[in-house]
Amino acid sequence: MTVKNKFILEVCAYNIQSCIIAQNAGAARIELCSGPLEGGTTSSYGTMQQVREKISIQLYPIIRPRGGNFIYDDNEVAIMKKDILFCKVIGCEGISTGAQLANGKIDTELLKRMADWAYPMGVTCHRVFDMVPDPFEALEDIIDCGCERILTSGLKSTAVEGADLLKQLVEKAEGRITIMPGGGVRSSNIRELITRTGATEYHTSAITTKSKKSTSDTDILNIGEIVIADEEELKSILSVAL
Repeated sequence: MTVKNKFILEVCAYNIQSCIIAQNAGAARIELCSGPLEGGTTSSYGTMQQVREKISIQLYPIIRPRGGNFIYDDNEVAIMKKDILFCKVIGCEGISTGAQLANGKIDTELLKRMADWAYPMGVTCHRVFDMVPDPFEALEDIIDCGCERILTSGLKSTAVEGADLLKQLVEKAEGRITIMPGGGVRSSNIRELITRTGATEYHTSAITTKSKKSTSDTDILNIGEIVIADEEELKSILSVAL
């Protein structure tokens, strides 16, 4: 199996340590998130600003005020607007966001407003796309909203499972928007994904290390775990592009 085209790798990072690891490994872009157990939520202003000061690669914080669905009320929209404007102030290259209606379709009105607030930053429509009833209708809607990229696993749990649809989306997009496969992307399957989908950008968290409790922790408090990107795994993924 041969891979002819180089690709861009975006890393989903849940802390500043993972951002630095991703940059050192050679990633081109960070999707900065908090809340890994919720699938990614907006990081604090302090985190976003510190990451911006420490890394020079592209920074796209996720704009998602909570876990759960992507149907937002007025207060949540106001929060998202403030977060978007803050990203612009600190010099982020873009944001990752999305919104849906109760019927599962893309909330084009809100997504267009967020793209307008973000301008001239770029906008990635995140995996809200994987919840839509008609991916080809959603593709056109997201293009019309002014987004530059769609992060998707092809409406399946993993990008490998959704590879056939991902290929169709790449072809249907015709260069009008970037289709970025994400979801279980690893060094063990990146060659297959490139060959099967024809995509030129890929998204991974490459999480393989989790912290253990310290000796002072008790069983009373659930303090969670720190998830860190694995630098060697990222380098292994990127080695395919060399």
